[in-house]
Amino acid sequence: MQHAELNGILLMDKPQGFTSHDVVAKLRGILHTRKIGHGGTLDPLATGVLPVFVGGATKAADFAAAQDKSYEAGFTLGFCTDTQDVTGQTLRTSGIRADRAAVERALAAFLGPQKQVPPMYSAVKVNGQKLYDLARKGKAVERPARDITVHAIALLAFEEAAQKGVVRLTVSKGTYVRTILHDLGEALGTYAVMHSLVRIRSGAYALTDCCSFDAVEQAAQAGEVQRLLIPTDSLFTEHPAVMLSEEGAERIARGAVVFPRQAQGMPEQEDALCRVYHNGRFWMLGQVRALDKGGLGLFVYKNFR
Repeated sequence: MQHAELNGILLMDKPQGFTSHDVVAKLRGILHTRKIGHGGTLDPLATGVLPVFVGGATKAADFAAAQDKSYEAGFTLGFCTDTQDVTGQTLRTSGIRADRAAVERALAAFLGPQKQVPPMYSAVKVNGQKLYDLARKGKAVERPARDITVHAIALLAFEEAAQKGVVRLTVSKGTYVRTILHDLGEALGTYAVMHSLVRIRSGAYALTDCCSFDAVEQAAQAGEVQRLLIPTDSLFTEHPAVMLSEEGAERIARGAVVFPRQAQGMPEQEDALCRVYHNGRFWMLGQVRALDKGGLGLFVYKNFR
């Protein structure tokens, strides 16, 4: 039996048909701990990388949700639905057909920063109400457009006879891939729905690193779940590592600023974030800030002790 001392990030390959919440609920039962959460929602239709945070690592879940994600998404041209994917009710159809060159040209226009109106079937809140709750009641409301960025987008395959294709894309937090595909259909003068979605990367975590429920259950029965968990600081590898002296550790422990002489490797740029360690143990995400009397100091940005 596993206990609450488990600590770290469990990379799950979310099965189709499960919500992200379903994955967390099932893992609570397997791991026998309540202290667990996920970092970045996936729709039930989707599969792939779902970082799950266990124990003290739950404090890092919001950081994972904010990171860029990569997907492979299947789409079908010729009809649209109320959910923008194949799980919804068909609203309209079109006999207009597209060839591969036209699809590639249309996709290229989605690259870069842009505004996106979230779909009605989404967990976005407007005036305190989740859009999908309103959508299920047959209500449509004005949704403010949000800033997103498509960092990369490419057509992997397209069958002209079937009018089906697969797109690989890397996007910023809060991007709805099915909305991009819906908008792709409009750009082609027809309609489009998403028929499959695989998250192949979440931040630094790849699908090849992920576990199945079976693997977690086997490890739990053997009392070896901790070996499946990756350290919390793996989420922050893009930030430099800083080592606290005994004096620096004592100051941080009581919430005081740490000076450069007490923090080996502290960046010299204001607002820089860094991974902070003491005696080989990850303590916190720190931030370099200007001091009132001049110079720079290291402050707590997010504590993981």
